[in-house]
Amino acid sequence: MGFLEHHKAALVSCIEITLMRSGNTNFNLIVAKLNALYDCQIRDCYDHPEYLQTVLKEVYKDDYKSIIHEIKTCLDDLVNEKDISDFFKIMEK
Repeated sequence: MGFLEHHKAALVSCIEITLMRSGNTNFNLIVAKLNALYDCQIRDCYDHPEYLQTVLKEVYKDDYKSIIHEIKTCLDDLVNEKDISDFFKIMEK
């Protein structure tokens, strides 16, 4: 497993942990919307952050930025890696 696969696994884990902490209802809603709108799962959002951005903004509205902050906090120093940094550039638009 290369470092990009490790980054992807860490990112997906942090997204899932953060979303589960915010409540099962919202987590399940996000999973359902990703599947219905884009035929994808959370793990696919590493390659398509715009999908996750759209769904998170729709579900969390005013709390969107705090959810993104929590995901970044979970990732710790990995947020400085280019692939993760690029992911968040899209998420923070």
